[in-house]
Amino acid sequence: MYFTSLGLAVPDRSFAQAEVLQALESDATFATLTEKSRNLLRKVLSGKNGIQRRHLALEEVREAFDFRPDAMMARFRKHAPNLAAHAARKALENARLQPDQIDALFVATCTGYLCPGLSSYVAETLGLPVSASLLDLVGQGCGAALPALDQAAVQLQAGRARRVLVVCVEICSAASYLDDDPGVLISACLFGDGAAAAVLGSEPASAGPFIRWAGSARHSAPEHREHLRFDHRQGLLRNLLSAEVPSLSARHARTVFDRACATHGRNPAEVSGWIWHAGGREVLRALRREFHLTEKQTEPSASVLLRHGNMSSPSCLFALDHALRNGVPDGLWWLASFGAGFSSFGAFLEVRR
Repeated sequence: MYFTSLGLAVPDRSFAQAEVLQALESDATFATLTEKSRNLLRKVLSGKNGIQRRHLALEEVREAFDFRPDAMMARFRKHAPNLAAHAARKALENARLQPDQIDALFVATCTGYLCPGLSSYVAETLGLPVSASLLDLVGQGCGAALPALDQAAVQLQAGRARRVLVVCVEICSAASYLDDDPGVLISACLFGDGAAAAVLGSEPASAGPFIRWAGSARHSAPEHREHLRFDHRQGLLRNLLSAEVPSLSARHARTVFDRACATHGRNPAEVSGWIWHAGGREVLRALRREFHLTEKQTEPSASVLLRHGNMSSPSCLFALDHALRNGVPDGLWWLASFGAGFSSFGAFLEVRR
């Protein structure tokens, strides 16, 4: 399998962390929280946590404090199909392809639910062939990009498709709210909205960088499920996020990487580019410690985190796009994501530009 192109999309409005804090402090919701919770929000939103701004599907930041279930669902229903289609159009344009040249569409999300799924809406908006295979991956969390790409590889290798479009889209602002749980509060300070799309093919692209999918691995650790998952409370998605997430992310990322090296006959010293899901500042620090990396080596992920926050499933594709544009050396790259479950994924990419 080969990457033909990438396409990225974010909502028009972005908000500085200080702007979010100012609006929050003037909202009635803030007064309902304990003093400890209010202090935690001030610390995270005003401190150096690796995030400067986040794009949110809002006209004004105060909309983020409307936690009525119907309002939250309406936000997802309004913005997720449009943002996904926007990223997909960019990927098609960058690939110089028409919609009727796409054989399959896979769409991943975890921040809302539609039936029929998002793939139906995106396919209709793009004008994909009515015979195209459509698949929705729901509930994979932040790690969803890699399993979606894996499924594209299966389709292409089986000869069931020549070109597959994969889209990851998250409206995290439709799945974040406030209560006195520290994990819920930190989640509300970290996550942003975005979408990323990739066109995959059974042959290399005729122009642009050569990017070959060169083998993947995965690891599931259900014994750590309670550390990172969505719960439901009063009709709302509630993100459970424990303080152990950075260390767990690094530990399971190491397991997946070692497994991939053994399975595909790779030497860790071969890797010239490290492309991680930008889970958060502490996650990146834990990954650097575990893999003995420098800040420069995790710069693609840190840059995405700085400008967009944690966008969940699209984040690692944003980091891949950044790496392709900003001087990460050609060669063997490691693309990795992790998320709910606790799940961890990774794949080798052979990159030449």
